[in-house]
Amino acid sequence: MDDRAADQPLDPQVQTELLRLRDSIDNMDAALIHLLAERFKVTQQVGELKARHGLAPADPAREARQIARLRTLAGEAKLDPEFAEKFLNFVVAEVVRHHQTLQRSSLA
Repeated sequence: MDDRAADQPLDPQVQTELLRLRDSIDNMDAALIHLLAERFKVTQQVGELKARHGLAPADPAREARQIARLRTLAGEAKLDPEFAEKFLNFVVAEVVRHHQTLQRSSLA
């Protein structure tokens, strides 16, 4: 939240820097979306392969290894490992949900 009064104009240099930083954030957000889309294309293929061969939609051992690996990467990148784990858990839950749907479809 901004503590400055709503009627106070923002210094032009501050405004310019703020816009530059926000543009950078917007570009990174777009890159994240594109990377997630590519990731989900590959996990879709994994789900289809699992469904064809009767494999379980989830692989808890793989998920645990991924969490440990990404927590390490997060720490090395100066990103909160807890945040990285929560993010990965969110993504994995969505992937497993898709895999379960594929599994049900293959049984029908």
